[in-house]
Amino acid sequence: MKLRTIGYETAPLTAVIRALQEAGVETMIDVRAVAASRRAGFSKRVLAASLAEAGIAYAHLPALGTPKTGRQAARAGRTAEMRAIFEASLAEPAAQLALGDAIEIARERPAALICYEADAARCHRRIVADHMAERAGFEVEDLTPLR
Repeated sequence: MKLRTIGYETAPLTAVIRALQEAGVETMIDVRAVAASRRAGFSKRVLAASLAEAGIAYAHLPALGTPKTGRQAARAGRTAEMRAIFEASLAEPAAQLALGDAIEIARERPAALICYEADAARCHRRIVADHMAERAGFEVEDLTPLR
């Protein structure tokens, strides 16, 4: 089973959707704590509607998002600090339940995790994906949408 991840930092919505379609993704799992974006098309309602139009389901699991202090660390380039903050957050019961939900969604249909950061190695979505791989045997592939 493959699990994809994708970041939209440098790509327009059309490129993200195209990359998802080309990878056979049927469900997008939004792992942002706050599903709002200054980037056009990436706020929750617009994103969900655009994905639905493309035949891709949308699920938002905010408990798998990075806490505010982790987002601040990430924006400042302190990736190790962000990772530590997020790992602590991921140990919380609500996050563990959401992680189980993400695993079930991805078992049912080909899925991808989405967040802002273009580089998965610097993003918490890769931590989520790695935990999902460890618990459920997913093979993780990081997608890069082409402009």
